[in-house]
Amino acid sequence: MIDDIDRNILNLMQKNCRLSISDIGDKVGLSASACHRRIGILENNGVIEHYAARLNGEKLGYNMAFYVEVSLESQSEAVLSAFEKAALARPEVLECYLMTGAADYLIKVAAPDTKSYEQIYKRTIAALPHVSRIQSSLVMKTVKRWTGYPTRLL
Repeated sequence: MIDDIDRNILNLMQKNCRLSISDIGDKVGLSASACHRRIGILENNGVIEHYAARLNGEKLGYNMAFYVEVSLESQSEAVLSAFEKAALARPEVLECYLMTGAADYLIKVAAPDTKSYEQIYKRTIAALPHVSRIQSSLVMKTVKRWTGYPTRLL
């Protein structure tokens, strides 16, 4: 069970996971050892899955982002599994979600320009197994970038 102290720890870590355990403990009113113990429990329970740096795609030259709806030939378990295995193996696929609705999957990709996206479209997305339809949408502007989950449920 996650309590208010855990929620405060998670909020601080989502904002800056480079804070020291001592700093986090000070901010939530715990000793460093008690804070370390709680973080360890959150990690062991899978609440904290991974630590990573969030990179700025534009500063790396990825000036365009696309969300791509992909429909497959069928929705059999074998077809879905083959598609997912192939999508996981492609570094160009930044995110991939099995969806409800008109499309089977939603994929996010980034590219420096439209010519580069055309190559990703042809060589990566269209080449994934069992693809029957592709619908791409260009992100014109990022209004809010995901920075973490709210830790309080409504």
